[in-house]
Amino acid sequence: MNAPTNRLPLSQRLADALRARFGSRFSTTQAIRDHHGKDESSHPPMPPDAVVFAETTEEIATIVRLCHSHRTPVIAYGTGTSLEGHLLATCGGVCIDLSGLNRIIAVRPEDLDATVQCGVTRKALNAALNGTGLFFPIDPGADASLGGMAATRASGTNAVRYGTMRENVLGMTVVMPDGSIVKTGTRARKSSAGYDLTRLFVGSEGTLGIITELTVRLYPIPEAISSAVCNFANITDAVSAVIQTIQLGVPVARIELLDALCLTAINRYSKTTLTEAPTLFFEFHGSPTGVEEQARAVQEIASEHGGHEFQWATRPEDRSRLWQARHDTYYACLGLKPGARALTTDVCVPISRLAECIAETLADLETTGMPAPIVGHVGDGNFHMLLLADPDNADENLRAHEFAARLAQRAIRKDGTCTGEHGIGIGKQDYMRLEHGDAAIALMRKIKQAIDPDNIMNPGKILPPP
Repeated sequence: MNAPTNRLPLSQRLADALRARFGSRFSTTQAIRDHHGKDESSHPPMPPDAVVFAETTEEIATIVRLCHSHRTPVIAYGTGTSLEGHLLATCGGVCIDLSGLNRIIAVRPEDLDATVQCGVTRKALNAALNGTGLFFPIDPGADASLGGMAATRASGTNAVRYGTMRENVLGMTVVMPDGSIVKTGTRARKSSAGYDLTRLFVGSEGTLGIITELTVRLYPIPEAISSAVCNFANITDAVSAVIQTIQLGVPVARIELLDALCLTAINRYSKTTLTEAPTLFFEFHGSPTGVEEQARAVQEIASEHGGHEFQWATRPEDRSRLWQARHDTYYACLGLKPGARALTTDVCVPISRLAECIAETLADLETTGMPAPIVGHVGDGNFHMLLLADPDNADENLRAHEFAARLAQRAIRKDGTCTGEHGIGIGKQDYMRLEHGDAAIALMRKIKQAIDPDNIMNPGKILPPP
């Protein structure tokens, strides 16, 4: 592959062309470059050489064509909330800020779908849906852009019932590495027409093209919604309750696990008074009768595994406060160790292997001597540990990375994955061969080579070094 292997200075001709076309929306100032060269990960910042603020698909195509002619890397930037270094300019180049593409193009209640520009955030879409009786369920912790969520194949607390971005994107518009514009998919709910290009770009992390518009599924707001919190004596009992709930087919919408340390952080950050013990958060969607049946079944299961102090939240404001506290977990946990950065793990295993994976991981954690709260979408076998390390302490960082490597390898050995929803970026490349094998990695390289032969689209991400 003809790849930029060194960071080269931005071509003056390219800079002049972009400045002439975009005026004040083109910038090489240090502050703007620095802002666009960091995310929420523990990786050190890597700023681009320039930033362009785009507002339309055609403008993005113009930028990419110019960069293509100069063989200059292009990095897409949404809200900067990624956790694996996806937007770091590893080879320099031009960052395209997509926040200006924030228009909701169409909402079609009769077809349960909407078409939006890539810079629309999940909260903005749901605010626009107010009064329609519909909602968009995919909810990563941050208020991420829908384009970025598609690019990283994001999910969140609702995935156990509604799936991930993979299941909820019907089609998209993508700017390709040569600046051409491709439309994938239709609004039909199924199709067997040719290669599934939509799924190719979902999860591609900007390495094959830039998603500029997407059509997503919407869902009716359930007639009844109820949330509950239940405490357990230990994590093993809580996980056992989750496994039995899923295996019995109880159609819960959310099941979240939080350990005692995580609850301590949430209480401090969100000013809540939740019991600081291993805890499951539940939410049930459906008809009033269906929700009551689900809740009763889960309460019985939890009781069999030592669950107690079931606390219910049925009012919308109480539910919102509870789930907002859950979504703020990442920032809350950072407060446990001021000045630390969080190395986030993101493994996902088959539900039958979840208990043993967490038990082995907790035993391993005791050897590190590091604080590492546990939080997870355990209803689909996905859990996170936030390893809090001082960025200036080499020993802490080494121990954190060694632990994270053991955890990823453990999950893969259990027929799981090193990342359930955060993506690969630069943070998890080391596990790609172990998870997929050499033949699959070679095939991925062929796809990348065929679509982006000059390797200008977000170079240095996903694929491990040759």
